[in-house]
Amino acid sequence: MNETSEPLRSPSDASGDAPIPFSVAEIGALAHLYRGEVYRSTIWRTRLDTTTNWAVVTTGIAFSIAFSGANASPLPLILVGMLVIVFISYEGRRYRYFNVWRARARHLETEFFVPMLRGQVPMADAAMRELLAGDYCEPHHHITLSRACGRRLRSNYAWILSIQAVAYFGKLAIHPTPLTQLSEMFHRAAVGPIPGEAMVLCGVLFHASWIAFALVTYLTELRDRRRRRSRVAMG
Repeated sequence: MNETSEPLRSPSDASGDAPIPFSVAEIGALAHLYRGEVYRSTIWRTRLDTTTNWAVVTTGIAFSIAFSGANASPLPLILVGMLVIVFISYEGRRYRYFNVWRARARHLETEFFVPMLRGQVPMADAAMRELLAGDYCEPHHHITLSRACGRRLRSNYAWILSIQAVAYFGKLAIHPTPLTQLSEMFHRAAVGPIPGEAMVLCGVLFHASWIAFALVTYLTELRDRRRRRSRVAMG
């Protein structure tokens, strides 16, 4: 029989009673599969970075406009906060795709390559093989859109929104001159027919809402991880 069709045996098993469930050719195919998953995750990671760059650039442009002159309105800082939320929704959808390829590549690393490097039988557990095979037969997103947005919010966009909040209230407090009384801040915050008190209240509610969203999605992830006692999972 050709050597490439014979199953390999674990280096730690001299008796040969526990053959690896893959032939040399199948191991080569899995190596190429791993390379493909890493490539796809890299491509989608680049798309995530692109969306973040859009958010950073537009926020910087809003800062430049808002602080360009003594009579400049703080409205660009308000609008860019809303635009950042739109970018988070875009990036959340992209992250769901990225997470599929990342989870597959990570599964191959921990269940195939790590045991092989340790001299153990890779993917000896049939459940591990079935988990990966099932994900290829019936591909699906591993996390919800809300959890994906929460992850991106906590890792990247929380910093952007925090800086936007500081810039907005800094604009009201010190630009073009430092405040001397509280009523001046509300006067500066007014946008057209909308009074300054309403604008400041909306700003506080806006930032409180994304902080609450980030916290709730984080607690949801912690609860799901505690509930998941088996390591047979992806995503």
